[in-house]
Amino acid sequence: MARTQAADFEERREAIVEKAAELFANSGFLGASVSDIARACNTSKSLLYHYYPSKEDVLYAVMESHIDTLVDDVESLADIQSSAQERLRILLQMFMKHYMGAAARQKVLLNELANLPADRRALIVSKQRRIVDAVQSLLVLIHPDLKKDKDKARAKTMLVFGMINWTKNWYRADGQVSEESLVDMMMEMATAG
Repeated sequence: MARTQAADFEERREAIVEKAAELFANSGFLGASVSDIARACNTSKSLLYHYYPSKEDVLYAVMESHIDTLVDDVESLADIQSSAQERLRILLQMFMKHYMGAAARQKVLLNELANLPADRRALIVSKQRRIVDAVQSLLVLIHPDLKKDKDKARAKTMLVFGMINWTKNWYRADGQVSEESLVDMMMEMATAG
């Protein structure tokens, strides 16, 4: 007989995702076993499989939870009536908040994509492209000359993501530079002619 869902089913799934994100970020997807995830969650492997049928399903849930937050950030810009420069600033602030608050998930997203089955990898990549395209559109609005040079526009866009993606490796929230100052520096570099 199939096991019924607990009242806190979604909370337990999220707790598994959180612990798995930390394990995958520290040990890599291949270096963390289902037994490791179960142990980190203080549960059994069989109960873990009740929530996620496979380790790849857990990996996908880690990535999807993070990428969907970033897609939501991009989609929230549609409601903001301001300049492209101000919308980019707002988006960078949101991204930094989410990247810093979910450093393990961001690391997994950056490093473990190849371990997803092809169909799920394609879903994540599609969402990544939407995010990248949204930032590129803002940069083109800020620098209309980029409209004529798609390669330069993409390069400038990817440089912005390079700044964001690596910040978690060195930035210390308790250091001398505030997150707001950091976003100001990113904006200065991203919008320089």
